[in-house]
Amino acid sequence: MADGLSTANANLAAAAAVGTNAAWAQLHKGAPGAAGTANQSSVTTREAVAWGSASGGVETTTSVGAWSSWAGTNGEVQTDISMWSTSTAGNFGLSLPLTSSVTMNTGDSLTVTSATVTVPTAS
Repeated sequence: MADGLSTANANLAAAAAVGTNAAWAQLHKGAPGAAGTANQSSVTTREAVAWGSASGGVETTTSVGAWSSWAGTNGEVQTDISMWSTSTAGNFGLSLPLTSSVTMNTGDSLTVTSATVTVPTAS
């Protein structure tokens, strides 16, 4: 048996990680950094995020809004998202890389289909 958190504690940790500081997602054209403010996209609108219940130390979104009708810089490549407590300003909670980078051009839409936070468990 490996050392680590019980599944119950991993679920608590995963739920706490997304708690109140991961309700809004913002796009980035590189790693958001320790404060979540580096490499912000030219489109700064944050989209609402809803999370399910943690299971097995895994917390997954149930919905993420979409950035539609791109009006930012043409050809801008999105690589990451940051999660925040509010739609503007607020507290930075966490950042995640996109599964693959996406190049955005005028009129394009981008939908993040899911995001996952995993806290390892003893196994």
